[in-house]
Amino acid sequence: MEKKKSTLAETAINSVEKVIGAHPGYRRAHARGAYYEAIFTPTGLAKPFTTAVHLQKQKTRSIVRLSDSSSNLKIPDVLSPIKGMSVQFQLPDGSITNLVSVTVPVFLTKTPEAFVEILRLAAAKPGLRDIINMVVKYPESKAALRIIKNMRPFISYSTSCYYPIHAFYFVNKHGEKQPVKYEWKPETPFSLKAKKEAAIHPANYLEEELDQQLPITFTLYATLGESTDPVNDPTVLWPEDRTKIAIGHLEIQQKIKNPDDNIMFDPTIVPEGIICTDDPILHFRPDVYAVSFERRSNGL
Repeated sequence: MEKKKSTLAETAINSVEKVIGAHPGYRRAHARGAYYEAIFTPTGLAKPFTTAVHLQKQKTRSIVRLSDSSSNLKIPDVLSPIKGMSVQFQLPDGSITNLVSVTVPVFLTKTPEAFVEILRLAAAKPGLRDIINMVVKYPESKAALRIIKNMRPFISYSTSCYYPIHAFYFVNKHGEKQPVKYEWKPETPFSLKAKKEAAIHPANYLEEELDQQLPITFTLYATLGESTDPVNDPTVLWPEDRTKIAIGHLEIQQKIKNPDDNIMFDPTIVPEGIICTDDPILHFRPDVYAVSFERRSNGL
């Protein structure tokens, strides 16, 4: 099974390189990014649902990476429609946990095999009929494709929502499980100045604009799923009427000038009080990250 996963992850990375090109020494996705020091302050509202230490009372130091989605560093910010925010919480006992988010709330497929097939199709420069056949075969991809198609030009890292996409389980002190989905919402209002900067400096304005905004704050929300809500399919949105609670605030304080870019923000690393669901895409991500890390570490 592990060999199959590894082979599938290799195929996924090979396909990404065929679509966008190989860029030795860099991440195969979200290659251009900047690191920041941050403080996460829990609200305490998650305590009835989880014993996770960073969601109780104590503040937690964190590292945040904000990034473009492309593996090509030369693509202008405005041409890379999806952005990412990865947060690594540094827990009191020296361990870590990660939240990996992007600016779309759903994923393209619900299985790694389907994702790799779509990547391979993209690498083959498909025609319109090929794309139609793909959507027919994988109808779950329609939601993500529709969202991406209707996305407006990205204005600022500081005024966007970020979604970890996958569901997780909170586990409380009684052993009771509660399915949740996360969402980061900005506390920074829309910036007309940022919009002007985007028009003047389309290639690299995002990082510069963010550095001028610091400090900035995001609120972390947890949506409480119900028994009918799918937890293993990242292509499906939960109903909008689900209970949503603010469980913490993340203040991004200052830029890290000489960051350790060897960090892998593995979303399956969770503390006691949180459990991963059986979502196949969630469990595929560490394998893909490992292949990408190995290649860039070896200058490939």
